[in-house]
Amino acid sequence: MYKYETHLHTHETSACASAPGELQAKRYKALGYDGIFVTDHFFNANCLPEIKECTDYRRKVDMFCAGFEAAREAGEKYGIKVFLGWEYCYEGADLLTYGLGKDWLLNNPDVCDISVFEYCDRVHRDGGFIVHAHPFREANYLREIRLLPMWTDAVEAFNCGNKTQEMNDRAAWYARQYGLPVTAGTDNHHLTAERISGIMTEKPIMSAEDYMNAVKNRQVTLILPEEIRKEDEEE
Repeated sequence: MYKYETHLHTHETSACASAPGELQAKRYKALGYDGIFVTDHFFNANCLPEIKECTDYRRKVDMFCAGFEAAREAGEKYGIKVFLGWEYCYEGADLLTYGLGKDWLLNNPDVCDISVFEYCDRVHRDGGFIVHAHPFREANYLREIRLLPMWTDAVEAFNCGNKTQEMNDRAAWYARQYGLPVTAGTDNHHLTAERISGIMTEKPIMSAEDYMNAVKNRQVTLILPEEIRKEDEEE
């Protein structure tokens, strides 16, 4: 089986992350992963202030992609695939977006000026894929739980950053209610993260499209921390 991290941040781009892109790639290679998706916080979320405030849009995109590009360069060195994604925010709903590249960002300078519904439509129109990250997370920075089942393609049913397993259980329940496929991710911000998640596939993922198809076709196995696996076995 091939192992992939689907939810990861870098300190070059995300204000709340301390892990450099290069070291994220190096660590996951050492952990036996075959690839990682760098999903830094988007322009409308917790990216670095200098990125958020930048008025030169091309420069803004270059700065945003710095963490991914550092990880990708390191991936070529260490032998691990690195893919680009991002975590778009809509009033508490965090939408992991895959399958679109830097060129898409450069060609959509109004991406944060349109509604979330226009955003989802545009992502899908251009071949992208949206996973609702940790939809039932409760935290002091979140004011409401917002669900968008008609606008998203899958649900993150397990996230290591959730403080209780109930938050993950509710996400899995939500996916079942709407017949949505599921993924899992660490939501990794730091090199000290001990609980690591992600997904496994029988075939290697060579592109974001491969990942999207594997999720859509329910051909992924969730990587769960040992204590969660034990709880599942005991039930």
